[in-house]
Amino acid sequence: MLWNVDLTLVDVTIVARDAYADAFRMVTGRPLVKLAVAMGRPDSEIIFETLAINGIQVEDYHLPRFIDALAVAFTDKRRRLDKEGRAMPGAKDALKAISRLDGVVQSVLTGTIKTNAVHKLAAFGLNKWVDFEVGGYGEEVYPKATLLQVAQGRAKDKYGFRFDAGNTVLIGDSTRDVQAAQIGGAAMIAVASGRSTEAELREAGADIILPDLANASEVVAAIARLTSPVNRKAS
Repeated sequence: MLWNVDLTLVDVTIVARDAYADAFRMVTGRPLVKLAVAMGRPDSEIIFETLAINGIQVEDYHLPRFIDALAVAFTDKRRRLDKEGRAMPGAKDALKAISRLDGVVQSVLTGTIKTNAVHKLAAFGLNKWVDFEVGGYGEEVYPKATLLQVAQGRAKDKYGFRFDAGNTVLIGDSTRDVQAAQIGGAAMIAVASGRSTEAELREAGADIILPDLANASEVVAAIARLTSPVNRKAS
């Protein structure tokens, strides 16, 4: 089980924007005027575009410096997360219910850098059901579909089982998540709680579409359906 983080499990948009502004100032010495739109993209892409649209000539050193600065800035603000952010409806119950399934490993496939992904989930007590060692993160400069395969490889190395399209499920809220699942090799449960509408998720080819995570039994049933040898069709 791979989870997208932002707008699937948590919404900490305000704190994340402030952390980007601080990191931008740390790296460039200038105030942030405009932040690139996330739209399901990894932090590495957002950083490059943010630098460019603010008139910064991007050099090789910018990405690692910005990632380090973003980790520092977000850590400094982590105590604001539960006050100014929220866990998405049903997130905790869904994670808990899935953890009871035999043979299931839960991790994340997220555009967020690893340290910040841990902070985001820990702020709402969601981290206890997630194995962060086998996830994929925004500091890794891969397309999300490739990152999915990287995460599958990490899980195989740790747990000794092969993870492929027949036994890997991604839960996310954007059409980019759907595309990553299709290309990378995973079944896709899309939740219409974030960036993309139900119609957009359906058109992108999500296997199952849920309005949100509020019904944990529905989430578990969707996983069971997608990891069984049946035809997949958005519903």
